[in-house]
Amino acid sequence: MATNGITGVILAGGLSTRMGGEDKGLLQINHKPLYRYVADRLAPQVAVLMINANRNEDAYQHGGFPVVADTFPGFAGPLAGMLTGLRLANSEWVAFVPCDVPVFPHDLVARLCENRQQASAAFASDDKGHDHPTFTLLHRALAPALEAFLRRGGRRVRLFLSTLPAQRVVFNASRYDFMNLNTPQDLDLWSHGQLP
Repeated sequence: MATNGITGVILAGGLSTRMGGEDKGLLQINHKPLYRYVADRLAPQVAVLMINANRNEDAYQHGGFPVVADTFPGFAGPLAGMLTGLRLANSEWVAFVPCDVPVFPHDLVARLCENRQQASAAFASDDKGHDHPTFTLLHRALAPALEAFLRRGGRRVRLFLSTLPAQRVVFNASRYDFMNLNTPQDLDLWSHGQLP
């Protein structure tokens, strides 16, 4: 499956509670918003890129990508953003990444595609044994199952993937691959190259 027919979605629709409620994707690292680092890495890997955001849409639109809000109510987390992407994408497959991880493999989408083994979903894991379920590839046909999961109160990406034929794809991760920047301290350390 070629990656040139895949839609990419950056998940930036959360409440960022660990950032004190600030819009995490718009926080600056070296005078550049965090989501732009993510977009710069994902855009070459997909045919179309969208940003899922539920506030500050005008600021996100400065990046030049379509900005879409959750179609499921109530700030239901990353799964709501995934449902939005599946509903709005014109492609069969949609790749998702979070807005708070500036470094991930340049071949993320291609590897998820190549190694899904006929599964309807594939997600990233690293060679240290850690899964990264928000780095995932989903088939558009999963939208009804995902909506039903959300309506039952499900909110965890990992739990939703466990209900599917979902393929784990292991990446040889570099030091900073898949590293979430969750707190203001993380951002400060990253800016100064001092993360452990």
